[in-house]
Amino acid sequence: MGAVPAWPPRSTPRLFVETALAPGSLSLSGPQAHYLVSVMRTKPGDPVKLFDDVSGEWLAVASVVGKRDLTLDVQERLRAREAVPDLWLVAAPLKKGRGDWMAEKACELGVARLVPVVTRRTVVDKPNTERLRAHMIEAAEQCGRTAVPEVAEMVKLPALLREWPAERALFFADELGGAPAAAAMRERRGPAAILIGPEGGFDDEERAAIRAHPAAVGVALGPRILRADTAAAAAVAVWMAVAGDW
Repeated sequence: MGAVPAWPPRSTPRLFVETALAPGSLSLSGPQAHYLVSVMRTKPGDPVKLFDDVSGEWLAVASVVGKRDLTLDVQERLRAREAVPDLWLVAAPLKKGRGDWMAEKACELGVARLVPVVTRRTVVDKPNTERLRAHMIEAAEQCGRTAVPEVAEMVKLPALLREWPAERALFFADELGGAPAAAAMRERRGPAAILIGPEGGFDDEERAAIRAHPAAVGVALGPRILRADTAAAAAVAVWMAVAGDW
């Protein structure tokens, strides 16, 4: 007697939905329906995994499939929403391709919140936060996450520092050097954020203001100069490893 195939199969498509999930009927249209109907060729009886960033991941089965929409029967919860490490990524917006990449990796690595911060050398002063969130959602769908990072509204650096919560450490990735990142992060546990500057770096006045802030901890990311998007991914990875998330 052969083994019983796993249900739902590993190849089951996953989708994020804005609707709070519960057992019952759910109708989809627009890009999500197009993806399931035209790309994945979903047929009645096929399974779909759904998550809503609130209750976790659910198993649904296609019940009615039209040309441009479909109805799913949400049946059971497969997993609760994951525990998310309390880490923010505070980063100067980058040009579209690199900014998209940074948002994707922030989601994949487990960041709770992305905060775009405008500095004097920021090239992109009006980040498309909806686009960044869309890339995070796509990353969450592909990587099995049940949570999607929050994307905050853009803030200027002086306002960020002025309103910074005292209990949250601000690890400042300074290209001019600082304490080794892993050692500093081990010493300062708890809620944290990582501050990454623009492609041209912070100017001297900004750097002095950051270092003067009581929550700021200047850190170094090794002997090599990293591009802003690489520095963001590297710093988040170090924090996650020190925090025990890895």
